[in-house]
Amino acid sequence: MQRSPLVRGLLALSAVALSLYVALTVPVHLGLDLRGGTQIVLETRPVDPADAGDEVTDRTVEVLRGRIDALGVAEPTIARSGGDRIIVELPGVQDPRKAADVLGRTAQLTFHQVLGAAADADGTSDPLPKRPHEQVTADESGSPLRLRAAALTGKDVEKAAARFDQQTGAGWHVTVDFKGSGGAGWARLTGEAACRPPGDPGRRVAIVLDDRIVSSPQVDPSVACRSGISGGSTQITGSFDDAEAKELALLINGGALPVPVETVEQRTVGPTLGARAIEASAWAAVVGTAATSLFIIAVYRIMGVLATVALACYGLMSYAALAALGATLTLPGLAGFVLAVGMAVDANVLVFERAREEYAARRRTTPRSSLTVGFRKAFSAIADSNITTLIAAGLLFFFASGPVRGFGVTLGIGVLASMVSALVVTRALADLAIGRPRLRRRPHLTGIAHTGVVRARLARTNPSLLRHPRRWLAVSAAALVLAASGIAVRGLDLGVEFTGGRLVEYTTATPVDADRARSALADAGFPRAVVQTSGENRFTVRTHHLDEAQAATLTDTVTDLARDADKIRDETIGPSLGEELRRGALVALVVALGAQLLYLAARFRWLLGSSAVAALVHDVVILVGVFAWLGKPVDGVFLAALLTVIGYSVNDSVVVLDRIRELGRRDRGEPFARIADQALLQTLPRTVSTGMGAVFILTALAVLGGDTLTDFALALLIGLVVGTWSSMFTATPLAVELHRRTRAGSSRGRGALGRPGGGLRGP
Repeated sequence: MQRSPLVRGLLALSAVALSLYVALTVPVHLGLDLRGGTQIVLETRPVDPADAGDEVTDRTVEVLRGRIDALGVAEPTIARSGGDRIIVELPGVQDPRKAADVLGRTAQLTFHQVLGAAADADGTSDPLPKRPHEQVTADESGSPLRLRAAALTGKDVEKAAARFDQQTGAGWHVTVDFKGSGGAGWARLTGEAACRPPGDPGRRVAIVLDDRIVSSPQVDPSVACRSGISGGSTQITGSFDDAEAKELALLINGGALPVPVETVEQRTVGPTLGARAIEASAWAAVVGTAATSLFIIAVYRIMGVLATVALACYGLMSYAALAALGATLTLPGLAGFVLAVGMAVDANVLVFERAREEYAARRRTTPRSSLTVGFRKAFSAIADSNITTLIAAGLLFFFASGPVRGFGVTLGIGVLASMVSALVVTRALADLAIGRPRLRRRPHLTGIAHTGVVRARLARTNPSLLRHPRRWLAVSAAALVLAASGIAVRGLDLGVEFTGGRLVEYTTATPVDADRARSALADAGFPRAVVQTSGENRFTVRTHHLDEAQAATLTDTVTDLARDADKIRDETIGPSLGEELRRGALVALVVALGAQLLYLAARFRWLLGSSAVAALVHDVVILVGVFAWLGKPVDGVFLAALLTVIGYSVNDSVVVLDRIRELGRRDRGEPFARIADQALLQTLPRTVSTGMGAVFILTALAVLGGDTLTDFALALLIGLVVGTWSSMFTATPLAVELHRRTRAGSSRGRGALGRPGGGLRGP
């Protein structure tokens, strides 16, 4: 056996074995919609009456959102309730009391010069400061220290991070980086302390959090007097364990709350989705995945069977990675995960179609050699499409927050697992199967030794799809105008996550079935109402803003369900996707588009890169416009679908662009329009196979997934159709037209400068 196949086989086996071990030993966290979680109700307690009101509460919500993200809890829900209350729902929190304590702490961080031990001559502690600008605070051991007024505060801190020092064995510590004038202030503070002799209490610097000294380290003897520690960074050391170090870091990073908050209520809440909806979605996932697998096997035969096995390994690796990272899975996330299984087939399809091309072009070749060439020629398209998606995923992670950041993590994991599945697992399985004697005698069983239905028809008809590129662009422009007019005329029906709404809570003497309540409210005109149980005899209804008539209808519907229902809370709630989160998501998307444009321009020239990004924008506008015309909600589920469509659109366009680049290098004398036309025809079989694989899953989700996933699947189906169209009939014709205009502009420019040998003629 050759060395390369052996290495690939060992790598594939190791990846699958490790993923299986993680999947069996590490539990995965389910989101609020699938399992429920802990609900914490906080109330702001401003000291100054001027700090009361919605604006201060909204600022407090954003600080708490940062702390929740730092806790590592994915997919939380946090929203203002009324004027002074904040509802936080955390899925999968093991210690809700500790979470409530961390969320409610004010985290006032200050740095002080230590003047000395606060003790009299007889050794008794002096509880009072010596001067008005001094204070006495107990250090870590309980001994009181006399401190000067704060030299620095938490506002001077850039960031903090918990780290473990493996080299020295010092254990966990917190690294603090200062910003602005904080670095110089830290140097002055430590420089003054360095002037005191070693062992003197005055050589210590006290780091105080919430009026408690968390660390008071000695300045190292190597630090010179008056010079201090420069560089704008320091370490908080002490007897920290990992949990304490991480908690301290997140409190410093989270910043101080604008006003103190107090936990007024804490309880366990049930899932926002009913058992029937979850069961229907699971069946949809099974049926869709099975249909996709059967389609791939029917088209690619033995190679299709191997691709199906590789896709199962892809699903296992993705699941294990999400479990290892502690990610929280919600129903839209699981649906997107299942869709990713269907989309991951694209890399396999690319390889198989290139192998078919090679076998058809060289009749004396074998399926094994054709497959080897297929992997080699498909690698650039697979790499470029996945790198552009990884760029977007990375920027979403670093610039966004909340569910958008979580989507970036899931997207990045899916891309990496897809590449391992296609380039390692499928290749290893193919190495084992393709050389068997039976397949050598019957090469048609491999799925490589025939052209396929789509390719055979294209070979017979040989159409010229780009004979009139402006006609395709006119159709795309008309679709854009129609979609944009829908946004302008109908507007966007923003969901409760973006606009806020109303929260009504009821208590009953007997338990109320949540599924019955959802069905009754949907029949009464509240199809998007979110029903959650709390304990045995409480449940809440969260819906959009209601007028008095709608509120009365809501209460009457609940009363019909339970005659003894008693309304105990009726409050206005703010958006769970706040303005800062929306702004961060928008910035992340814009930066991601710019980064993708730069990468594509470097790989394919500005002309092709610009065409791909223009097609992406085209897809986004049309999808949003269609939802505006249909009156469908634009909510968190739609946001997840939109981000998925963006990834698909770029991936689809890159495949066509890669073929244009390849043909352009090979046939340098051919006109660009002819090269683009050939590239479109050659990649069309792959586009059909990949699109059909995704359509099976999305159709199953739309038909069988219940009301919860209908809009999600509809958005992805629209995005799939529009993305396929734009990659072929928007990005490619636009590239042809831009190339034509660029060449025409260059020719006109050269004419304006004069022909060679020309001159100026006098009168």
